[in-house]
Amino acid sequence: MKKVIILFGVLISLLRADNSYELGDGVQVASLPFYLGGYISTEYRHTKVQDRYKIGDIALLGYGSSNNFSYLTEIEYKNLYTEKQENDTSLVNNDTNLYIERLYVDYTFNENYMARVGKYISPIGFWNLLPINVLRDTTSDPISTNIIFPESTTGLYASYTKFSQTEFKVDVMLQNNEDIDGKYNNYRTNRHYGLGISYAKSQYTFKLNVGYFNKLHSYIDDDGTENEYEEESDYDDEYIEKSNTVQDLYYILLSAKYENEKYQFLSEIGHQESTNGLTTPYAAYVQGLYRMTPQHMAILRLESYEDKVKNKQDNFAIFGYTYRPLYPIAFKAEYQFHKRPIDNKLQLSFSVLF
Repeated sequence: MKKVIILFGVLISLLRADNSYELGDGVQVASLPFYLGGYISTEYRHTKVQDRYKIGDIALLGYGSSNNFSYLTEIEYKNLYTEKQENDTSLVNNDTNLYIERLYVDYTFNENYMARVGKYISPIGFWNLLPINVLRDTTSDPISTNIIFPESTTGLYASYTKFSQTEFKVDVMLQNNEDIDGKYNNYRTNRHYGLGISYAKSQYTFKLNVGYFNKLHSYIDDDGTENEYEEESDYDDEYIEKSNTVQDLYYILLSAKYENEKYQFLSEIGHQESTNGLTTPYAAYVQGLYRMTPQHMAILRLESYEDKVKNKQDNFAIFGYTYRPLYPIAFKAEYQFHKRPIDNKLQLSFSVLF
């Protein structure tokens, strides 16, 4: 914690010294090809049985470019402070582990070809490409981004993009090694091979992603002891994987987006199966966003999924509102109506990008 306080202190000092700084742009350190930024988010969640207060993401970003090279480093406290109140009792948890969310170097050959090595956000669908809370439309993530594919990949990435009256892009993910930080991912894996194809014309974009990865159910702590790997997501915070086996999984995700100055329509549908049969027959959402003004947005999202591993199925609707006094600042509110009323929840959040 002291390290983060010191780093944020340095960041604030740099911001004060830079009169040209604009919120969300980061600040250049001296004349080096190095920029320092960060973000923070806080959340509140209310259900019929529990209230949860959370200081979620506290992160520092380091990035820059020189000639054909560019790089990005992101280190983060994921759940620094969580307080749960239930049945007149309060439980506080402090996760003081510092995680590596992204750490990669890019090389751009020309306007068509680029390559990347390191840990990066898996370029799958649309929503997964926005890992920072303040940039997303709602506080919660769609279920399809949590259970279909690995959110992060450690290894190689390459893309080819062709520009004309339309944009056509092909990208490839290759992982055949341990994750740089295996505890910071929705799946722990040391194999991930993925292919993505996208096509964009005017206000429409369509994507197809397919891939394979192996799911490791446990990890080894620094002291050599083996612990169960906990998968934490918005749809089941308490799920703990108890098997120590390796599972081969295959996925496909179809995505579509339409956007203009006032409206955005977004949809993704995914499917996952293993060599032993279906694991997630479907996980899908359709979302509509209306910009009432540049600062005020109304969101409606409909979701449906079936998870055979956890024997869960749900259909639900999310009504959301986001206020951005400035783009790098977001106040968000949403209410979720689930098939079972006990699963209904209210979520509020505040986030800032420096």
